[in-house]
Amino acid sequence: MVFQGFDFNKQGPKRMTSSSQSAQKLTVPDILRTKQSGQKLSVITCYDATFAGLLNTTPIDMLLVGDSAAMVMHGYQDTIPATVNMMTTHTAAVRRGAPDKFIVADIPFLAAHKGLKSLIKTADTLMKAGANALKIEGVDGVEEAIKSLVQAGVPVMGHLGYTPQSTNTFGQKIVQGKTDTAAEKLLQDAEKLDEIGCFSIVLECVPEKLSEKITKQIKIPTIGIGAGAHCDGQVLVLQDMLGLNEGFQPKFLRHYLDGAHLVKQAITAYDADVKNGSFPNKSESYTS
Repeated sequence: MVFQGFDFNKQGPKRMTSSSQSAQKLTVPDILRTKQSGQKLSVITCYDATFAGLLNTTPIDMLLVGDSAAMVMHGYQDTIPATVNMMTTHTAAVRRGAPDKFIVADIPFLAAHKGLKSLIKTADTLMKAGANALKIEGVDGVEEAIKSLVQAGVPVMGHLGYTPQSTNTFGQKIVQGKTDTAAEKLLQDAEKLDEIGCFSIVLECVPEKLSEKITKQIKIPTIGIGAGAHCDGQVLVLQDMLGLNEGFQPKFLRHYLDGAHLVKQAITAYDADVKNGSFPNKSESYTS
């Protein structure tokens, strides 16, 4: 079986070296097999068709249309203002740009607490917009909601540790699971999400040893962000790893590009060319 640059055979997945080789969209069974084989999963956020089109040509495994769109794309201070309509718009845009990728969409703040009928409507809307799976934060209070979605055939990704929708509860306490009691609760929650049918779990801002223990204890893949190197995969916000958010440098973030500097450099050059009259030149102008 081939997917996202891997060739599955009896020996497990082998990354393809030729970018011209075709790949099938990742599926939930494929994702589960990566844990068995030890192949790490790469996940990145995406919110628009332009970046999605670029990501569609890369070997990245999954795109997460996170409710972080409220912050990254709309300028809010946290993810709470994200709505179903907002998430639907971004999910549809990412699907149009990346038809070959496995896309996970976030269930926004409180949408999983409004009753089963409302949740099913939300899931229906997001899946029809192009999501292959949905992500729900936490477990307490949403256990039955997750069960219902899974039973309805909707793949669900869990999210434990620092859950941004609970920012008003956590305050400045970012790293979760630091005490023995908190660590045991996180482990139990992860086991519960595994048991009720989630296909993977995001572990955010969790001590490395605890995330390693959770990863070994459960059958489904863990996707880390600020949770150390022992998770089955990693996720970062695209704009953060590209260095587009100046001044934002949490401990877990690695910049792969000085994007802010490069963008400002390009805009400054354009501004100069317009003002000195060198843009547009004759080759960039239409003739009668």
